[in-house]
Amino acid sequence: MTDRVSRQTRSTIMSRIRKYDSVPEMTLRKALWRRGLRGWRLYRQDIPGNPDVAFVRHRLAVFVDGCFWHRCPKCFRRPHSRLRYWDSKIEGNVARDKIRRMLLRKQGWRVVKFWEHQVLADPECCAAKVERMLR
Repeated sequence: MTDRVSRQTRSTIMSRIRKYDSVPEMTLRKALWRRGLRGWRLYRQDIPGNPDVAFVRHRLAVFVDGCFWHRCPKCFRRPHSRLRYWDSKIEGNVARDKIRRMLLRKQGWRVVKFWEHQVLADPECCAAKVERMLR
């Protein structure tokens, strides 16, 4: 099946997808701040997987995974075009996530992952979970 939009339009759409500071990430960070949780760092390059939020002192890595890009079991919808490309891309993301989180755990980190839809639906609940893990 072919794409419903032109290549140029698709390119424009894809270029607007943010790697950092996505709406779900910002939503979670604001909820963490409201709870008084401080001392976290963003996108640390020296930590496997570059967690979205890292509480270095507590060795807690927090990831906010996009439902499409990381194949959420609840929300993921497989594209209808370029199936080989997208299947490979998404499977690669999922495999990379698994390896990076395993590396973090081997280095003594605790890892918490939230799906995009979880954060957007109830950011306070997600922040509360992070707070519990810090205690």
